[in-house]
Amino acid sequence: MIGISVLGISGSVGASTLKVLKNFPESFRLVSFSVHSNTKLALELMDEFHPDFVCITDEKQTGVWGDKKNGTYIVYGSAGLDEIVSLAAVDTVVTAIVGAAGALPTITAIKAKKKIAIANKETLVTFGPYINRLVKEYGVSMVPVDSEHNALFQLLEKEERNNIRAITLTASGGSFRDLPIEELPNVSIKQALNHPTWSMGPKITVDSAGLVNKGLEVIEAHFLFGFSYDQIEVVIHPESLTHGIIETTDGACLQYTSHPDMIYPVAHALFYPHKTPKLLTDRKPHSWKNLSFRSPDPNRYPALAIAFQAGRTGGAAPAIFNAANEAAVSLFLEEKIPFVQIPRIIEETLNELVITYPEDWDGFYEKDQEARSFVNKKYLKGVHA
Repeated sequence: MIGISVLGISGSVGASTLKVLKNFPESFRLVSFSVHSNTKLALELMDEFHPDFVCITDEKQTGVWGDKKNGTYIVYGSAGLDEIVSLAAVDTVVTAIVGAAGALPTITAIKAKKKIAIANKETLVTFGPYINRLVKEYGVSMVPVDSEHNALFQLLEKEERNNIRAITLTASGGSFRDLPIEELPNVSIKQALNHPTWSMGPKITVDSAGLVNKGLEVIEAHFLFGFSYDQIEVVIHPESLTHGIIETTDGACLQYTSHPDMIYPVAHALFYPHKTPKLLTDRKPHSWKNLSFRSPDPNRYPALAIAFQAGRTGGAAPAIFNAANEAAVSLFLEEKIPFVQIPRIIEETLNELVITYPEDWDGFYEKDQEARSFVNKKYLKGVHA
């Protein structure tokens, strides 16, 4: 029986993880999980799965259930996250907290020598060199859960490294992929959150609408797989059926294709290095209909080029990119800036801040905080570039 801890169980990755646990009750046990403020869901899951520990991270709810509830120990805040991933009964940690907040408990889990099923892309984007050093030092396995990275992970295991010319991440194109570009300055929050394929949280959905999420995934792919940015490509694939493509040196392309359901990559990550033992959903290839691909329009998605540039610059540039984006998306969701301002803010922040090349947590974190402060101080005052 494999013990599972889920950080951020109330999101889409958490929901898919629960589907896997229900499909394989003989293989996995939910030892612990965290929610931010959704205590209603936490109670329901406590009644169903009887975990040993639950962490509530919302500071406003610290102490709301005391130390124990319905036989489950309750912990709070960031210290609580560290506690639930370090439990002896936990074998695998699913890191599904959105944003850079997921980095510290991931680091704790690595140091506790747990297998990491990583769904928090910001951990590698912000702290990539540091995280990779820790993974190597502690000898842990890190398996990506994002559908694109998990697809590439599986494809890359089947090919010799020297036979691979390039890897390709696919993108749905987000909420505005077919909207006339001249209408983008006036789009609403409701429009941005209307994703054509996936059901995700608001921050990730907004990222997808501007292809910022794919920029983050490009940087994450660099740190996960070690390919140069010249070897990483992005294509728009509206059907969201092909999740990753590798091109071999002879020009052939191998692709991983499945119905757009996170149960596939989650199950793979939890069972790895073993194969998922049974059929998850019955989706035949003839049900896929069309598979179409096109290059991203740089005028529609300017953040993608900015992400590539941040990745090539290296050092703290990816951390600044991510932090500036998180701050800008928050401003958009609070109706303080228009949607098209997000990539402009990211680019401005990268241009204004000094790019450093840290070697430890503190150096990357300092730049993360500096970028957030820069954006919030300037744009909360209503000064727009």
